[in-house]
Amino acid sequence: MSADTRTSTPSPQCADVACSHCGLAVPTGLVEHGASEQFCCAGCRTAYAVIHSCGLDRYYALREKLEDREDRAPAQSTRARYAEFDDPAFAELYCRPAEPGAAPGHGLWSCELFLQCVHCAACVWLVERLPRVCDGVVESRLDLRRGMVRVVWDAERVNLSRIARALDSLGYPPHPARDANDRDLRRREDRRQLVRVGVAGACAGNVMLLGLALYAGLFDVMESAYAALFRWASMGISVVSLAWPGSVFFRSAWAALRTRTMHLDVPIALALGAGGVWGVVNTLRGAGEIYFDSLSVLVFLLLVGRFIQHRQQRRSADSVEMLFSLTPTSALLVDEDPDGGPGYTREVSIQSLCAGQMVEVRAGASVPVDGVVVAGLSQVDQSLLTGESRAVTVETGDRVAAGTVNLASTIRVRVEATGAQTRIGRLMALVQDSLGRRAPIVRLADRIAGWFLAGMLGLAALTLGLWLALDPANPSLAVDHAVALLVVTCPCALGLATPLALTVSIGRAARRGILIKGGGVLQALASPGTMVLDKTGTLTVGRMRVVRTRLDRETRAAVCAIELHSTHPIARAIVEAFASADADEAADVAHTLGGGMEGTVRGRRLVIGSPTFIASRIGGLSDSDARAVADLTSAALTPVLVAEDGRIIGSIGLGDPLRQDSSGAVADLRSRGWNPVLLSGDHETVVAAAATDLGLPRASARGGATPEDKVGAVRDLSSSGATVVMVGDGVNDAAALAAATVGIAVHGGAEASLAAADVYLARPGLSPVLELCEGARRTMRTIRICLAASLCYNVAAASLCVAGLISPLIAAVVMPASSLTVLALCVRSGAFRSGRSS
Repeated sequence: MSADTRTSTPSPQCADVACSHCGLAVPTGLVEHGASEQFCCAGCRTAYAVIHSCGLDRYYALREKLEDREDRAPAQSTRARYAEFDDPAFAELYCRPAEPGAAPGHGLWSCELFLQCVHCAACVWLVERLPRVCDGVVESRLDLRRGMVRVVWDAERVNLSRIARALDSLGYPPHPARDANDRDLRRREDRRQLVRVGVAGACAGNVMLLGLALYAGLFDVMESAYAALFRWASMGISVVSLAWPGSVFFRSAWAALRTRTMHLDVPIALALGAGGVWGVVNTLRGAGEIYFDSLSVLVFLLLVGRFIQHRQQRRSADSVEMLFSLTPTSALLVDEDPDGGPGYTREVSIQSLCAGQMVEVRAGASVPVDGVVVAGLSQVDQSLLTGESRAVTVETGDRVAAGTVNLASTIRVRVEATGAQTRIGRLMALVQDSLGRRAPIVRLADRIAGWFLAGMLGLAALTLGLWLALDPANPSLAVDHAVALLVVTCPCALGLATPLALTVSIGRAARRGILIKGGGVLQALASPGTMVLDKTGTLTVGRMRVVRTRLDRETRAAVCAIELHSTHPIARAIVEAFASADADEAADVAHTLGGGMEGTVRGRRLVIGSPTFIASRIGGLSDSDARAVADLTSAALTPVLVAEDGRIIGSIGLGDPLRQDSSGAVADLRSRGWNPVLLSGDHETVVAAAATDLGLPRASARGGATPEDKVGAVRDLSSSGATVVMVGDGVNDAAALAAATVGIAVHGGAEASLAAADVYLARPGLSPVLELCEGARRTMRTIRICLAASLCYNVAAASLCVAGLISPLIAAVVMPASSLTVLALCVRSGAFRSGRSS
């Protein structure tokens, strides 16, 4: 049912012939009998030719070992020219000199690009062989997790557009990555943290070896010279550990005291400082206890926990970089003919466009700007912005938005806004604003930091006073016991409990297809609240399907043959539903934009289209036909009629059906205390019908919501301080996902929703949402158990210190034991274990 004028006809697939590149079935019409290589599309043919000609055939062997067959997809070569990549405005935004003194067009330059269709380590291997594919490329390094490649090239030998075409020919269409300076700063901070962890680990290992020698001397006599040497060496290494990697705790504690905001770093810094100072004093005195081994291990373990948390936060920040990869980076600018002709087009960078200019948007392309249609008639898929699954007809005078897809025929658009000024640009800015304003979730361990500090200081003062009273002639003994209490009650296990439990749970969730960006998500989901559900793609399958039909088998085959000549979403749905029928070739196929199609199959002339279009062709609808259309419309289905010889012979009802697990999942959420709310951009009648099928009251469902409406609704629900979870899949959901307490992007969602969300579900349906909520509840229970265990340890250790029964040897054994206990509790947690979803 499309006005698409392209006549490329997909054919039923032949399962016996596999594509030489992607391994998927080759359509019957593309099978080349007698050929040694077969390809399912031109993209795969191009990618195979490039890989084979450059001697990179090992890629296929690697892929067979590393990639699941279910993840296979045809090569997504766009055959774009990427001329905008050579535009000076593009280079200023995205390219950086890779060597000192490099000038535009000379020397080594670097650029970071997002790549589509990166799946596995075989893709990494292939992309990093780019220098063998494109002469002039010096280096290509791919980050698999983010799908980002950093390319270094010699600007005198090759330009960036040629490199982009080479990546595209391999099946990895590139897109420019924004904020290169910010990424450089983050990389430098990551390196600094890794260096701190490495130095702390080296110091801890060496001090522990020296400590073992000193402990061995407790069971036999050690010469004083060697004992002094080991004590001084331990002091020297520990001072390095405390002053360099350990300095982060002292700076953080000082900042907390200045701002009067208590957190766990304050008691940690107190313990490290007191233990370090008194250890130095005792080393200089040549008498008394030293705890350098315990202190250096503390610094290392705490830095490891901090690095784990930092990496979780970094994943969330990195994902926002994809927000602005939604709209095209280039446009076809129309240079108007001064003689009044149609003018000619040339590809330019989006950054070079100005309001008032004219661009051409061809069928199948994304609209690059916000503007007004000045020529042409077509249909536009606006689901990216509105979530509406039905295409919208546009003609001269209608407005179109950047990021929407032109489905049918070429249109020309007068530019009104580009880049950040477009509607999608403003929407992405709203996403970033919501992410920036989202209140941080306070960690449970930090809540008790103030009480813990007061307890430590009180017990240390009590110990000091008690031993001064018991042995007034030996004040150093009293100080030894007080410092020992501060050291052994340092909240190492308390600080490790939360990051370890969260890391174990997040890792298990990832193996279950639930990708969580930060630990705060699990704390928020542990208690029920309001869950806002988008309809299209979340509760439904996300694409048009035939739900009802009144056609016999022969007519279905004829309709399929005609609809094969279109790539419109409705036509694809009909072909998918009727593909099992024996389709013949259709002749004399004609399209009517916004109306339907007609064609001849086995001598039968069929007209297929909307009720309005069919009525205009056959002189109106009978009462029975009108009732049939009304029945389909009342069920929130799109009616398509089939006519022959001036009369209607059948109907097709298309819609976006609910997923099989949606009704049960919604009922399960309600039984667990959640309040599910349906919020969709689809028409009110469609949303009302879905709410009825889901068993939701009408008051809990709202249709026709714009992206801005969704943000407002989420913020209104959040105003009371309650937990609000948003579950969605489209760009129109991105701002609401960011504004919610927790945003969950479902399987198949748009990149903007994935970037704005806190959780991505790699499995379709709402069942993973239930598993996520249950896993969050179990994780928080594990954290509370770990915190209770570490507090019990501290109480026991403090009691021994007050009694004067703690020695450096006992402290060296007991302190790691507490951390190992926390680790064992986290590993044995029931969160996100296979088969435990309830």
